Amino acid sequence: MNYLPSIGLEVHVQLKTRSKMFCSCGTAYGAPPNTQVCPVCLGYPGAMPVMNEEAIHLTVLSGLMLGCKIASYSKFDRKSYFYPDMPKNYQITQYDKPLCLGGAVDAEAGGKPVHVGITRIHLEEDVGKSTHHPTCSGVDFNRAGVPLMEIVTEPDMTSADEAMAFLLALKQLLLYVGVSACNLEEGNMRCDVNISVRPEGTTLLGTKVEIKNMNTFKGVHAALQYEIGRQIAARRESKTIVQETRRWDPDMGVTEPMRSKEDAHDYRYFPEPDLLPVVLSDEKIAEWRASLPERPADRRARLIAEYGIPAYDAGVLTADRAVADFFEEAAKSCGQGKLVSNWVMTDVMRLLGETGKTLAQCALTPAVLAELVQLVEQRVINQPTAKGLLPELFAQGGSPKERVASRGLGQVGGAEEIASWAEQAIASNPKIVQDFLAGKQVAAQALVGQVMKLSRGKADPQLAGKLVFERLAARKAEHG
Repeated sequence: MNYLPSIGLEVHVQLKTRSKMFCSCGTAYGAPPNTQVCPVCLGYPGAMPVMNEEAIHLTVLSGLMLGCKIASYSKFDRKSYFYPDMPKNYQITQYDKPLCLGGAVDAEAGGKPVHVGITRIHLEEDVGKSTHHPTCSGVDFNRAGVPLMEIVTEPDMTSADEAMAFLLALKQLLLYVGVSACNLEEGNMRCDVNISVRPEGTTLLGTKVEIKNMNTFKGVHAALQYEIGRQIAARRESKTIVQETRRWDPDMGVTEPMRSKEDAHDYRYFPEPDLLPVVLSDEKIAEWRASLPERPADRRARLIAEYGIPAYDAGVLTADRAVADFFEEAAKSCGQGKLVSNWVMTDVMRLLGETGKTLAQCALTPAVLAELVQLVEQRVINQPTAKGLLPELFAQGGSPKERVASRGLGQVGGAEEIASWAEQAIASNPKIVQDFLAGKQVAAQALVGQVMKLSRGKADPQLAGKLVFERLAARKAEHG
């Protein structure tokens, strides 16, 4: 019998706020342990929480970006549990009245569309970070109280590949709207995985198993592949699958039992008595909706239509909002969409990778790149000269036109002068000419290189190639 997996995710995203959810402590990553704490986030008796309005704003923006319905009335609750990383022994979260309901994320896996429904998005406070040593454990409460958004999906995914595609698409949407850094290494995007299997042809979901605290997409993919295989093997052997929470061991490549799975009543939820409900007007929601950026999928389609670039280019450019913004501004400045796309996807992104900088950190601006592209198109300079200038412009900025003028880098030679260099190159390299006449077409490129050398790299390479090839073709015709 064949079995079908059903996968749902609970994605936890730390929001990009300067202070914590219910106190004024900072949220900067990497501070010395237990230095960004106060009586509120350490759970001291009598300390009162004060709600972070920006966290509400960012959560609603996320919901709007994902097509959720925004609640005009929501509230916070206490979720009671006892772990060393939870200083109050309860977590302030949202239970029955979350900020966002419904919505969906569309992705693509293996060339097929993936539509994942969103159940809810709620806001809560993060817990501390536990570190385990051979003889003891430590807890750093710097993270305790950081605003944490939880995005809960429907069990719409059926494979590890689909889950990976969803996570990548979700991350891109959240980065576009700017609510989180989504840096998995810093722990500000993590997820729990819920998975069950059922016989093919049935609709009733099987017993659900949860895998907790996955902090890499690669780990999610590997854990799902293992757990799907484990559950299917158990069903085929008529073994009972227990509803439980498991952990992923990346070294052994297996999931292991942690504890029996808690139900909602185990947490003894009740309304948070120290916080007022969150009431949002239609006008405020409309204002926030108007501030949303264009969604990546919509932007891809528009770039293809407006700038005439291929779908592949549009996909690469829109993968990062800053890159897409840079491309559009440069393309509008010079009117050369495809040429700008080529420069951004190859040379600019290569320099970003080599230097480890972002576009905001380098000196190159869209206007400078547009000016450089125009100089090439107007044949003021050739492509090799432009590529040689780009690293300087990336590091130092400035006007390409001024650099070209001050250094005398402009293209030299009209058709007659380049033709003279072509004749000189042919006369000086009989062996290369013989190779061409013998059928080695690539030999012509070596002669073009000689022409460029004679012009000190300033000739038009295309014109040089055309004139060299014409003279070589004439010699070949002479030799029959």
